[in-house]
Amino acid sequence: MAATRSDGRQARWDKHNETRRQQIIDAAMAAIEENEPGADVKVQQIAAHAGISRTVIYRHFEDRADLDRAVQQSIIESLWRELHPAMSLDGTVPQIIRRIVGTYVGWAVAHPALHLAADHDPDGAVDGPLREGMERIATEVSQVVAAGMLVLGGTLSEEDARALDPLVFGLVGAVFGVVRRWLTSSDRQLSADALEKLVAQSVWFVVDGHARTFGLSIDPTMPVVELLEPERLTTTP
Repeated sequence: MAATRSDGRQARWDKHNETRRQQIIDAAMAAIEENEPGADVKVQQIAAHAGISRTVIYRHFEDRADLDRAVQQSIIESLWRELHPAMSLDGTVPQIIRRIVGTYVGWAVAHPALHLAADHDPDGAVDGPLREGMERIATEVSQVVAAGMLVLGGTLSEEDARALDPLVFGLVGAVFGVVRRWLTSSDRQLSADALEKLVAQSVWFVVDGHARTFGLSIDPTMPVVELLEPERLTTTP
């Protein structure tokens, strides 16, 4: 019985710590967003937002780098929650690409300070939250592309399958880089809508070009659900 009570107290304490930790992360994100993108947000500002003292923050995070990593992870998660629903097969291939790119650009425009805050790895780490987030998105896209190629009648050699991962990761990174460049430009000559259109078209050109190397001709005017019907499948010589 005593062990059960002890376990119950520990569970409540763990829950309290988890809630407080998330409160601090949310406060940090709020502090970042109320400042200019790239501004140095002090721990005291975060503490003020959370309604706690600086010392309490360091009870839940080892140091500032640990806090920054947790905040970056939360930023990437918030972006993923926006992107994931957009990765459906509703519409034509160009429409799907435009929807995904548009969702990302829209999020970046709405949260420029968060976007910039996610755009570095704490302490120069090579496996920080941003990289992990890009890998997560690229992996999801790679799986969809590979499945789509096979369903549409394309052929993927072992070498082709291995090439998909770096290809898609590079494409995701390129899109991120274009949006980052646009967000940080002091003289934006493109509107958000024009940027979205340009990036979406560029992704479509890459997808269409590589599809043709796999022997596929994708009709850009036909919904994907119709493309997947057996009688609709076409291949190029």
